[in-house]
Formats: sequence, structure tokens, C-alpha cells
Amino acid sequence: MSTFQELGLNDDLLRAITDLGFTEPSEVQNKAIPILLNSETDLVALAQTGTGKTAAFGFPMLEKIDVDSRTTQGLILSPTRELCLQIANEMKAYGKYCKGLNVVAVYGGSSISDQARDIKRGAQIIVATPGRMKDMINRRMVDISKIQYSVLDEADEMLNMGFKEDITDILSHTPEDKNTWLFSATMPREVASIAKKFMNNPQEITVGNKNESTSNVSHEYYLVNARDRYNALKRLADANPDIFSVVFCRTKRDTQKVAEQLIEDGYNAGALHGDLSQNQRDLVMNAFRKNQIQMLVATDVAARGIDVDDITHVINYQLPDEIETYTHRSGRTGRAGKTGVSMVIVSKSEVRKIKSIERIIKRQFDKKDIPDGMEICEVQLMSLANKIHTTEVNDEIEKYLTSINEMFEDTSKDELIKKFFSVEFTRFFNYYQKSKNLNVAEGSQDREGGRDFNRGGNDSTRYFINVGSKDGFDWMKLKDFLKEQLELGRDDVFKVEVKDSFSFFNTENETKEKVLAFFTDFKHEGRFVNVEVSENRGGGRRNDRRGGGGGKRRDGGNRGGGRRDDRKGASGNRSDRRRSEGSSKPRRSDSGGDSGGGNFSRPRRSRR
Repeated sequence: MSTFQELGLNDDLLRAITDLGFTEPSEVQNKAIPILLNSETDLVALAQTGTGKTAAFGFPMLEKIDVDSRTTQGLILSPTRELCLQIANEMKAYGKYCKGLNVVAVYGGSSISDQARDIKRGAQIIVATPGRMKDMINRRMVDISKIQYSVLDEADEMLNMGFKEDITDILSHTPEDKNTWLFSATMPREVASIAKKFMNNPQEITVGNKNESTSNVSHEYYLVNARDRYNALKRLADANPDIFSVVFCRTKRDTQKVAEQLIEDGYNAGALHGDLSQNQRDLVMNAFRKNQIQMLVATDVAARGIDVDDITHVINYQLPDEIETYTHRSGRTGRAGKTGVSMVIVSKSEVRKIKSIERIIKRQFDKKDIPDGMEICEVQLMSLANKIHTTEVNDEIEKYLTSINEMFEDTSKDELIKKFFSVEFTRFFNYYQKSKNLNVAEGSQDREGGRDFNRGGNDSTRYFINVGSKDGFDWMKLKDFLKEQLELGRDDVFKVEVKDSFSFFNTENETKEKVLAFFTDFKHEGRFVNVEVSENRGGGRRNDRRGGGGGKRRDGGNRGGGRRDDRKGASGNRSDRRRSEGSSKPRRSDSGGDSGGGNFSRPRRSRR
């Protein structure tokens, strides 16, 4: 079917569709809407994010409910507040000509009593997050015992977030003869078990293949050392002046840290994660939708509600723990018929994950190199030239032309062009002229239990630390602990060996001062954690040491690194990390109007 009229929708919905500018149904809409309109059935629909799933279940639900009744007839469950609000707003837009329609969004972070009051006024459709919905049911603030249609949207993500018990409890309060429509981008076993438990002979539709990525998105990966990950991110942004992107990190802490670094380095960036208040999240998303933020750094959970069609790039700053999650990430771009790029920044230890992702999404990755400084200078220069060439002349400048012409009357056209473009080009050139090559050649690593024993020698420092298996550490937990405390990449801590009451680990020599300074008078769970350079490079225990005790070092802890309270590089100032690219980043204009990144203010002076 090629039109919405042919799908059999009523006139009220068709008028709203015309107002919204929809012309042709998407594939998932073409497949789902006729089934849901013409039969009372359960449905499992597998389709990628951005393919029009909300309309696929929204139009049939609006067609079937009785808007003259004040009874709640439809329940839509979604994983996040942002997605909940997005669905509710879209349902209201679809039903704008359905007189008497009341759609209420129910989610955490907003007044539960206000939401309950809105429902009591007669909400035919409730869109809810599982946690808040369960809370309202337990408080008897909502009655879903008569619903006719339930929708599980982004079912795989809800289960990923641990909502299985909540969903089970919520659905136990609904009639057994209702219709359940399950929409998901992927079909892991947990989703299949939900379908089996709560659905009766569901019809199935699939847009593309299961878990397959949309053909509108190209996939690229860039291989760098873990410690160069942030500098690689900046270069990718600089090499794409018109970038409008979502940058994915695994944790809330990393998300906030990367966003703060980008802002400090002059990029129009913002963070989106679960520790933000609802008001903060709304402010960030509004700025992103208005293109005032070019790089939105987000966790997987927080990004579930991003409904922006013009995202040019998805950048995987870190790969997700669950490989299937990559499908959701890449689905943020290439929406509404547009093309997009999904970039992955990986270290050597993560390359194998690329092959696993390729098998799941049935798409090949292109291995590309991080551009060098001169490539970026050229891209930025030509971007600026193009903006100038296409800029509409402001006639108000006419009255200043006489003075300007007098100033440049002895300057030739070529000289004037050189001077004009040098204002911007010189900033990039000075920043990047001595920049190093960030690319790493692929090669095998000899790893035992995740520990890299090929590295070491004179280029690394081996340390003794007075915690071990008695303190609850194995090699992986200790490596993660050190990585998080020292703000290092996962591959920057290696040769980790855990004994009973003490352990050993290595870092590159360049981080030695940082490691020793950080663990000066450092306490973990109430006891002092001592770190010293190990004289026995083979990992044996030193004779001059006091076992694995928790006391302070005899020397008072000052090894030239200063007291922990005085250190800068390991916490607030980040000067050591930012200095690695030679000098500070030429700062982007803070104006939201220049989204191309061509307008830069004076470079910051490097901190000392």
C-alpha cells in the first residue's frame, strides 16, 4: 500500500497525517497498521529505531478506542522518561481531531499526584515508564483492569534495564483478553519469553532482518591507543565541521567527564544521563533539538528518548557492554530516509567486538584512519570558504564599506583573501602542526585472562599495591578499580597480578608521577591503600615491605608527588590530558547560530 488512505484510517486521523506532512507509510506502518486495524490480535514487530513504530501502533489504537468513554483503554509502556513524553506528544498530535481524547504521560521525576489527577479526568490512553506505573498501581492511583490494548515499546531495552519484574507485575493487573502489541529493535531470549508468557498466538512482522542495522547507516571504526581516545574524538569532530552527533559512553561518570572536557575545549557539547534532574534533561534536549548543542554525550539509557531526525553521526566513544545495544545506538542516525554514519573508537583489545557486531547487524565496518592535523586544517578552511561563499549579504554593512576600502586600498585581492582566511587557518595550523599520528596498526596480542603480558620492559613501571584477594579483588576488579580511580584507559593498566594480601600492576612510564601522587594518603573503605614502585619487576614480594597491612607508609607518603589534595592532573584541572595534543584546542564560537564550527575565538593558553 502506498498511501495512508489505502491503509483504512478514518478521516480524523488522515487530517492529522496531512497536517504532520506525512506522505507515504513506512515499511513497518505498511505491515502493522492493516493487521491491527482489521483484526483483534497480538503482534510482535521487529523494526529499527527511527522507522515509524509509534505511528504503527498509535494510529490503530486511536482508531479503535472510544473517545467518548472516560475509561482507560490503552496502555503504552516505554523504557525512559524521554521516550514516554515523545510517544505521548506524538499520540496527541495524531489524535488532534479526535474530540475528547485524553493522553496522559506517567513517568518519574514529575508530580505523581498531578499525573493521577490527569488520569482521573478521563485518560483513554496512558503512556508510562514501568517504574512509575507500578508505583501508581501499588498506590491504587490508576485502574488498568479494563484496558483493551497494551503496547510494549522498545521491549528489548526495557528488559535490558531490568524492568522484567515490573512489566510482569503491571500486566498481571490487566485483562487476559486484551491485545498486546510488542515492538522491539532486537529479539533476545528475554523478549521472546515475554512474548510467550503474555501473548496469545501473536502475528509477527519483521522490517529487515532480526537485529539488522538500517541500510541508511554506514559503519566505521578507528583504532587508537586507549589513552588517545579523547583526542581521537576531537579530531573526528574537527574533521566534520557540520557534525550534529550523539556520542555514546558506557557510564554516567564517563558521560559527564567527556562532555565537560569537550565544553572546556570549546565545543558546543552537553551531557545526558540518569543523574540529571528532569528539568536539566529537558534543557539539554531542547538545546540539542535547536542545534545549539552539536555533540550530545549520552548513556544508552538516556538516549532512548532522542527523537531528532537530522543527526549526522553517532560516535561510539566506548562500545556497549551488550553488543545488541549497538543496534539501538546506530539507529539514532539515518532516520526518516536520511543517511548517517556510525563511528566506533576502539583500542586493540576491542577489535574483536567489531567482528561480533558485524555478524549481528549484517553490515561490514570500514576501518578508517583518524585524520592528521593538515587534513583537518584543509577541511576547516574549505568549510569556512563555503560558508562565506553562500552567506547572504547583510545590506547594513554598506555604510561601513568606505572605511574598510580605505584600509585595504593597497592590498591586492589575493593578499586580502590570504589575510582573511589566515585568521581562522592559523589557529588550526598552530594547534595541529605538531600533532602526532593517533592511528594504531592492527595486530595480535598475547593475552592471558585479559592481562597483557607482552607489554612492559623499560617502557613501563611496575607497582606494588597493598590490596589483594582478601580485599575482594581479582585481576579484573583491580584493573577496573585502578582505571576508574586514575582516570586511565582500560589498556593503560596491564600485567595485573593479584595475590592474597597484595598485588602488582604496570602502567606506562609517562603516568608514573600521576599514579604515585594519586595514592599518597589515599583511603579505600576506611583503610590506607599504598602504592610503590616495585623493585622486583618479575612481580615477587619485596622484603622491605609490611605485608598487606592497611597502615600509612613509613615515609609519610611524600614521594615528590605532593599530597593528594594538591594534585591537579588526576582530578579537576585535566591539564595533563589536554596537553597531550600539543596545545589547547582552538575554541569554537559559543554562539549556537554557527553550527558549522568555522568561527573560533582566541585559543586558550595552556595551563601550567
